[in-house]
Amino acid sequence: MTAEVGFSRGLEGVIAAESALTYIDGQQGILAYLGIPIEELTEHSSFEETAFLLLYQKLPKRTELADFKQELLRHRTLPEAVLDVLKRLPRKTAPMALLRTAVSVLGHFDPSPDDVSTATLQAKALKLIVQMATLTAVIGRWRKGLEPIVPNSDLSHAANFLYMLTGRKPTDEAARVFDVALILHADHEFPASTFASSVVASTLSDIYSSVCAALGALKGPLHGGANEQVIKMIAAIGDPARAEPYIKEKLTRKEIIMGFGHRQYKTYDPRARILKHYSEKLAQQAQDPCFFQIEEIVEKTVIEALGSRGIFPNVDFYSGTVYHYLGIEPELYTPIFAISRIVGWAAHMIEYLKENRIFRPTTRYIGPPLGHYTPIEQR
Repeated sequence: MTAEVGFSRGLEGVIAAESALTYIDGQQGILAYLGIPIEELTEHSSFEETAFLLLYQKLPKRTELADFKQELLRHRTLPEAVLDVLKRLPRKTAPMALLRTAVSVLGHFDPSPDDVSTATLQAKALKLIVQMATLTAVIGRWRKGLEPIVPNSDLSHAANFLYMLTGRKPTDEAARVFDVALILHADHEFPASTFASSVVASTLSDIYSSVCAALGALKGPLHGGANEQVIKMIAAIGDPARAEPYIKEKLTRKEIIMGFGHRQYKTYDPRARILKHYSEKLAQQAQDPCFFQIEEIVEKTVIEALGSRGIFPNVDFYSGTVYHYLGIEPELYTPIFAISRIVGWAAHMIEYLKENRIFRPTTRYIGPPLGHYTPIEQR
């Protein structure tokens, strides 16, 4: 008999790795990358600088950041063969499934896919950060029967994505809001997608396989798909006057209210607080406050009912309306999550592999006691 091992369903609370990347205090509502509070990064930094911070575990010097941005620009264009594969797939295919397939295809154009040295992984990660964004923009247009748009080298990562998706250069304000959203989603310790990618990486598999595993986990509505469900709920409510009775009815039926509650935060998710501010600004600029007003009423109603149990808005609650006001369709919300979180996935892979040990948890057996095979004629 082996010694009894502690059991935690879903591995909740189990420490599976050590990391210097992301600090979370769920009781105080604190989130920091490499010790820098997320509030400071969204105020002073950019997605490119945040990506460098996570990949290299330091803030870049001016020349380092300039070189990093230049390298990102160099990889914005996709291999034609990847675009050809996408065009052969059913147009109704879910964007996350298309993205997963496209990333897998990208792996075939890597001359050294199995090289998992730190420097090589950092270079591969940089390339994937850019190409995931390009892929998502291409997928968004292709699903509408529109041709891809050539990247604009004068635009930042965030602004170029919006340009390639819509065909219009975004305003400085829109580009900045999207940049903030990317920073907020870049990493969050060890959720399902990051853990899935790290498990695959720990086998010394290639980064494309690891990212495909992460995309598969993120595709689930309990992880990356929640913000899409939030915006659909807000649209279903439709009128601020209907928001409170709608939510109270769902609470009476003990239904889950998407966008609320978090495994780690027992107070207001700091990312949600920042996104709420930008959602309100975008609503005012659009002179279309309806969705934001509905969300405020939903938030108030849920907190009054469940706040004492530590149920508050999470990052998904207001990210949906931010994307809505930026003119992005709900089906792309989860792929947008991925084009930011690719940074965290890669950073955790790189960090973990430096002292790698293959993940191999165990299960607690609850089956029948040890017995013997019963011949079929005696059953």
